[in-house]
Amino acid sequence: MARPFTPKVLTANHLLDGDVVYLAPGSRLTRKLSEAMLIEDESTAKALLEAAEARSSVLVGPYLADAIRDSDGRPRSTHIRETLRADGPSIDIL
Repeated sequence: MARPFTPKVLTANHLLDGDVVYLAPGSRLTRKLSEAMLIEDESTAKALLEAAEARSSVLVGPYLADAIRDSDGRPRSTHIRETLRADGPSIDIL
């Protein structure tokens, strides 16, 4: 039996600077997870991922990451890996 679809955000790295980016409403990119579009439909998620994969001149390694809507209505990561990607490096260099 297939697992039920869970909400996702589309994330990737920006080609020019390597920053983590998220797909936001209006097909724009944002560096803030809280501004990302929460995708709640599997067919929409697949279509958006295909479109992101076609943007190879801007995006590197796009994928769908599990997320939930927080109490403020904004997306929040459900996995520690995505939390770390969203918050940036955990150490200061220099």
